[in-house]
Amino acid sequence: MNSTSAPAAGNMTEETPSALIDAKIAALTDWRGPTLARLRALIREADPDVVEEVKWRKPANPAGAPVWSHAGILCTGETYKDKVKLTFAKGAALDDPARLFNASLDGGTRRAIDIREGDEVEAEAFRALVRSAVGVNLGFTT
Repeated sequence: MNSTSAPAAGNMTEETPSALIDAKIAALTDWRGPTLARLRALIREADPDVVEEVKWRKPANPAGAPVWSHAGILCTGETYKDKVKLTFAKGAALDDPARLFNASLDGGTRRAIDIREGDEVEAEAFRALVRSAVGVNLGFTT
């Protein structure tokens, strides 16, 4: 697993993207923290070469959004009051035989999985979806 954005020279207090994602998960003290942690672990299992990033940091969302990439964005992990949302950047191009995608189904490019409290995501189907996303980013067909 790789991480981008090493600390800038002279600024050793800047955290790595992986550490920022760790902090975001730790700050989620309800069911969303363990859910995001489990999905992150599945992504890393599916693609050991995945790069973790944090994007779209702003005053309204200082923690930003976790992003997992491999030759381009695979998916983002966002948390809302009622759900954890994994949005696959090229989800419309992915086969989803397990029908994990349940949100953003009308979009031309993206697809998302909304996980609510008590929902379970089938691990092998999710890992297969991540591997398929890597394949699409590398130019292979799904």
